[in-house]
Amino acid sequence: MTPAIVPADERHLEAILTIHNDAVRTTTAIWSEEPADLANRRALLDDRRRRGFPFLVAEDADRAVLGYASYGDFRAWPGYRDCVEHSVYVHRDHRGRGIARRLMEALIGAARDADLHVMVAGIEAGNAASIALHDRLGFTHAGTLREVGVKFGRRLDLNLMQLLLRA
Repeated sequence: MTPAIVPADERHLEAILTIHNDAVRTTTAIWSEEPADLANRRALLDDRRRRGFPFLVAEDADRAVLGYASYGDFRAWPGYRDCVEHSVYVHRDHRGRGIARRLMEALIGAARDADLHVMVAGIEAGNAASIALHDRLGFTHAGTLREVGVKFGRRLDLNLMQLLLRA
């Protein structure tokens, strides 16, 4: 069954926290080694809602959260007002099933509906699956920042990709 893509709310926070903290512990997708707590995820959800940014979850037929996605400011300066940076994460047991793509398609649609101009992805350079997903969605490589991050005792490169939403 195709998952439903719905706006996140408080009932989704525990599952969002679980997905987030698994990515913190086991991947280089999130450049933090400290797990978040429920208050942190609640604050993020509240901030995104207050600012009119989407925060979406993919739910199965039993309403279990399979993944989530959102976007926020790319940079805080007024000149970047039409540019957003997004995040998308899928529960480890549900990766490779098209859930990230469905979440991203909904997020891109929301950005177009909001009349935004550019969506940016910052992806750890070794994350071939995420880079391939973004390629398939029409994102283009915008540059690589070498050794700007550290996780698991390694220096990490950051690939920047962008999608022109009004092209």
